Amino acid sequence: MSGFERWLSLWVALCMLAGALIGRALPEGFAWLGGLEIARVNIPVGLLIWLMIIPMLMKVDFATLFRVGAHWRGFSITVLVNWAIKPFLMAGLAWLFVRVLFAGWLPTAQQDSYVAGLILLAAAPCTAMVFVWSRLVGGDANFTLTQVALNDAIMIVAFAPLVALLLGVTSVPVPWQTLLLSVLLYIVVPLVIAQLWRAQRLSVSRAALDATLDRLSPVSTMALLATLVLLFAFQGERILSQPLIIAMLAVPILLQGTLTFAAGYVANRLAGERFDVAGPSCLIGASNFFELAVATAIAIYGLDSGAALATVVGVLVEVPLMLTLVAVVNRSRGWYARSP
Repeated sequence: MSGFERWLSLWVALCMLAGALIGRALPEGFAWLGGLEIARVNIPVGLLIWLMIIPMLMKVDFATLFRVGAHWRGFSITVLVNWAIKPFLMAGLAWLFVRVLFAGWLPTAQQDSYVAGLILLAAAPCTAMVFVWSRLVGGDANFTLTQVALNDAIMIVAFAPLVALLLGVTSVPVPWQTLLLSVLLYIVVPLVIAQLWRAQRLSVSRAALDATLDRLSPVSTMALLATLVLLFAFQGERILSQPLIIAMLAVPILLQGTLTFAAGYVANRLAGERFDVAGPSCLIGASNFFELAVATAIAIYGLDSGAALATVVGVLVEVPLMLTLVAVVNRSRGWYARSP
C-alpha cells in the first residue's frame, strides 16, 4: 500500500477542512467559480472529475468480460446487489429518514432535493476507488477489473432509467434532459476517451500503457483531492453552519453502505466463492461512484441544492466507512474460510 493510500483518511479530511475554511473565507471567489457553467454543468468540477476518472477508466478492459463465467456466482451477486438491491435500499432509507424520522429537523423545502441526492449517490457502484479497496483486502485483480468493466457496461444503459424510476417512486420530479446529459458527460464521453487512449497505448506496447497509467496515477489523485477542496469550498458555509443536517444525511448513507456490504459478503460466503473474490464483490457495492453523483446533482439541482450537499456528505462518509469495512473483511478471513 502506498503512502497516500495508507493515510487516505487524513488527506481526505484535510482537503475537506481546507475547502470548507477557504470557501468561508473567500465566498465571492468561489461564488464566481460556481457560476462558471455550461448547460448547468459546472466547468471546474466537470474538468476535475474527468481528470479523476479517465485514468481509472483506462484500466478497464472490456475484453475481460469473457471471464465472467470463471466466477459466475461472485459476478451474479455483484450485479444483483449493485443494481437490484442497493439503489432501492437507499430510496427506502432516504424516504424513511428524510421524510419521516428526521422530517421535523430538516428544511421542508429541501427534503425532495436531499432524497434525490441520496438516490443519485447510490444509483451507481464505485468505478475508481474500488481498485484501492480491492488491493487492501488482497482481492483477485482480474475479478476486480472484470466486475468494474461489467458494472460500467450496465451503468451506460441503466443509470438514467434507474434514477428516473426511483425519483418517480419517491415523488421527486425527473429532469430527463439534464439526467441524460449527465450520463453522456460523466459516463459515456470519459469512457470513450479512456478506451481510445488505452487502445492507442496498447498499439505501441503493454509497457507503454502501464507507463502511461503510472504517470497518470498522481494526476488522478491530485484531481480527487482538488475536487474535494472545491466541493467543500462551495458548500463550506452550509457544512460549518449546519452540522446537524450533515449528521442526519450521513445516517442513511452509513446504513446503506453497511447493509449492502453485509448482503454481498454473506451471499458470497453462502455461494461458496473464494475470499479474494468476495472482498471486491461486496466492497464495490458498499462504495459509490460519488464523482458521477456529485456532478449529476450539481448539473440537475445546482451547486447550492440539498442534492449537491447530500452527495458531498457521501464523500465525507465514504472513505472512513470503506476503510472500516476493509478492516472487517481482513479480520474475518478465518470466519470466511470456515464452511457456512
